[in-house]
Amino acid sequence: MADKKMVQEITSMDVDFAQWYTDVVIKAELIDYTSVKGCMVIKPAGYAIWELIQKQLDARFKETGVENVYLPMFIPESLLEKEKDHVEGFAPEVAWVTHGGLQPLQERLCVRPTSETLFCDFYKNDIHSYRDLPRVYNQWCSVVRWEKETRPFLRSREFLWQEGHTAHATAEEAEARTIQMLNVYADFCEQVLAIPVVKGQKTDKEKFAGAVATYTIEALMHDGKALQSGTSHNFGNGFAKAFDIQFADKDNTLKHVYQTSWGMTTRLIGAIIMVHGDNEGLVLPPRVAPTQVCIVPVMQKKEGVLDKAYELRDLLKKNFRVKVDDSDKTPGYKFAEAEMRGYPLRVEIGPKDIEAGKCVICRRDTREKIEVSLDALEAKVSELLTTIQKEMLERARAHREEHTYTAKNMDEFVQLFTEKSGFVKAMWCGERECEDKIKETLSVTSRCMPFEQEEIAQTCVCCGKPAKKMVYWGRAY
Repeated sequence: MADKKMVQEITSMDVDFAQWYTDVVIKAELIDYTSVKGCMVIKPAGYAIWELIQKQLDARFKETGVENVYLPMFIPESLLEKEKDHVEGFAPEVAWVTHGGLQPLQERLCVRPTSETLFCDFYKNDIHSYRDLPRVYNQWCSVVRWEKETRPFLRSREFLWQEGHTAHATAEEAEARTIQMLNVYADFCEQVLAIPVVKGQKTDKEKFAGAVATYTIEALMHDGKALQSGTSHNFGNGFAKAFDIQFADKDNTLKHVYQTSWGMTTRLIGAIIMVHGDNEGLVLPPRVAPTQVCIVPVMQKKEGVLDKAYELRDLLKKNFRVKVDDSDKTPGYKFAEAEMRGYPLRVEIGPKDIEAGKCVICRRDTREKIEVSLDALEAKVSELLTTIQKEMLERARAHREEHTYTAKNMDEFVQLFTEKSGFVKAMWCGERECEDKIKETLSVTSRCMPFEQEEIAQTCVCCGKPAKKMVYWGRAY
């Protein structure tokens, strides 16, 4: 019974998806709650996933010429207020420091919700001439936003992220960098996290406070809700004018720089859970699985079994992330635990297997069991991890296609959001009024205006006036 019980503790996703999610992050020991509401401990199993995300994303950034820096976590109030739209956008979520030790501060300090203003303050003294451009900087840090409703990884008051902040001589260069980084994000999500995304532009209502344009990648979770998984913003020269960031151009005239900003956060771990997980727990894509192969010795007290398990580990660990579960739990419990923790492959080896020179490999994603000779183990593990990575993306893409609908008019639109869950593609006139009305009546937001436009109808789904853009609509986290 003990073996069964562990898995039964996870609520079925069809019964209560939110509770299933919470159960998984707690039981798989990704996080723990703290005495500060809305702040979490990211435990080793969770942080190891973030380290793999960070390492692979950082390498991709550096290939495009990005350099890492670190700026302070405190922003003086006067600095934050320099860009009007920006401060209004963040004001409700800001945490303030009012005392230094026992002394009241002369000026309140904001704990960074994002670092545009700090970078601007830095750039105005750092950039003098066209020779100093472009500046392509990124920082890995934490930020604080005082959210009302919190959920582990998806929305916490403090979270980890990277934020890129670049400065360019021309508007064209800034736009090119904005799109380039969005493409880096999209490629990373698909190739590393096995999560397919829709690339597009946010509407003015949904764009970043102070940006000229915000581009986004939107992913669809298993329950049909959307998750904004990465954003890239073109600031034009609005921030540069507010902060007086000027450079002497080749023609000896002073000009304002053009800026961009782009970020991805620990909510990606939430996305991995909600796109790939099942009722037994996590299902991790091999490229971000801290343990890719878990070796489970069966009847490990019998002579030679543990030795063989360690031998196989030493053979595999040159190329893969491997562990042996040599705890004194029963094999059934170990199998259930390996499934819950999402290890892509489980290798089972017992006395009879050793005698026959073989072992059993079990795939986490499909539960398929494969007998393989010990001589061929290394090659088989390599082949299976590649296959699992590819097939997880294909399954997630198929799920998204099955849950993407089109609506030509408001009746169809309302019916789809009443009866189904997923993305709905529909036309829009471009007016804020229609966007507000849709949100008010259906609790649905515009996710993005995709780069790949289609003409579903000639009129706006809401008001019937001529349509300007096809939009992906959805309920979102």
